[in-house]
Amino acid sequence: MAVEARTSDFGGKARVALNDPKLRANFRRAMDGLMSKRAAQFSDKEEWTALRARGAAVRARALARLPELLEQLEAKLTANGVTVHWAETTAEANAVVLEILQKAGARRVIKGKSMVTEEMHLNAHLEANGIRAVESDLGEYIIQLAGQAPSHIVMPCIHMNKVEIAELFAARIEGQPYTENVDELTAAARKALRDRFADADAGISGVNFAVAETGTLVLIENEGNGRLSTTLPPLHIAVTGIEKVLEKLDDVAPLLSLLPRSATGQVVTTYVNMISGPRKPGEKDGPKEVHLVLLDNGRSRVFCDTELADTLRCIRCAACMNHCPVYTRVGGHTYSFTYPGPIGKILTPQIEGLDCAGDQPHASTLCGACAEVCPVQIPIPDLLARLRTEAVHPTSIAVKGGGSGRSLAESLGWGGWTALYSSPLIYRISTRLLGLFGNLMPACTPMLREWTRIRSKPKFAAKSLHELARERGFSNDER
Repeated sequence: MAVEARTSDFGGKARVALNDPKLRANFRRAMDGLMSKRAAQFSDKEEWTALRARGAAVRARALARLPELLEQLEAKLTANGVTVHWAETTAEANAVVLEILQKAGARRVIKGKSMVTEEMHLNAHLEANGIRAVESDLGEYIIQLAGQAPSHIVMPCIHMNKVEIAELFAARIEGQPYTENVDELTAAARKALRDRFADADAGISGVNFAVAETGTLVLIENEGNGRLSTTLPPLHIAVTGIEKVLEKLDDVAPLLSLLPRSATGQVVTTYVNMISGPRKPGEKDGPKEVHLVLLDNGRSRVFCDTELADTLRCIRCAACMNHCPVYTRVGGHTYSFTYPGPIGKILTPQIEGLDCAGDQPHASTLCGACAEVCPVQIPIPDLLARLRTEAVHPTSIAVKGGGSGRSLAESLGWGGWTALYSSPLIYRISTRLLGLFGNLMPACTPMLREWTRIRSKPKFAAKSLHELARERGFSNDER
């Protein structure tokens, strides 16, 4: 799988995406379906409001006790026979996973769906060290064959239609004839993956929730591939961000109701897997060895800011991106990093730094659609506005790359604006000069170029309102 770029060029990629009619049609068709299915699931507004408030409270309570709960989780998992590893960076997490696999002599790995491993670029790291990791989720398998990154955090290949997938399978799966029949394409992927499950030396998965009270890893999925990845191989490695911890097992229930309904419009996912340890004596299946890798990668820094810590409530349902007018028109690959859409626009700049992804908080209309559908009440528009401010006027050391968006020209411009509007004399002189000479400025000047690219050039009045008032006999005292 190709490694993503580490700098953002949202504007340039967005222009390319907007001129791709096939891409836009694929997203429009998919998003219309997802939005209607979700709306049908939450038709009872009172139930939605109450369940959403409970989900938000569950996540907020867990985050309020995050350090304590992580220690409790480690203790419970260790008592259950699970080995817990801590990684501050993605490089450390990759090294931990590689060491576990090498120690076990594993050469063939089957992977369940995991956005954190995408964040780590784990597949590329393992392949560089002679270990082939095959994605078992159908969508992830498709984009792995295509050599692409996911464009959506729930449906990785949502940017592709069945014709593109049919062409890909015919080209990349040995002996597969061209067919646009969806059932036949699914069967072809299943056939190709079955041997991978049976031959795998190790399975790698993500984690939806990690319960501190019982030391339980909760995984949800629809295809059964996740269960096979965590059960058949003798070694299971789970990888998750530190924010996924929950306080109690009872906290899982409201989130299990919110997540699939928000994500795919399902009442519940097909499979809910709860893993509390390796195979015990007398049990007939399950891995002999289970490891959990807890990744920080900037999350503890986000946690230190009381406002921005709300970012960590996310349960990865993707409802925000399904309803985002920007994401649905430009697609996930425009965002350059692992997490696209509204949640990506607040998470990525904090993890990677505003100096790398500072343009993403600006890729929003601030319409609030994301906040309206978020099942755990993350105030995404407020956090976008906060990050925009941090880019030019840093107020918190918790924000990586704060102030990187500030330029000398902008500082001088706002300094001039302040002087203009704080001095009546300067204001009168400036407005008089603009009335006399402002309309002589060509539209291509740096001051007007971006504005006039899609708008009419502003026209300055020959006389100010104050001048017109004085001509009609009104003084400032007669307002």
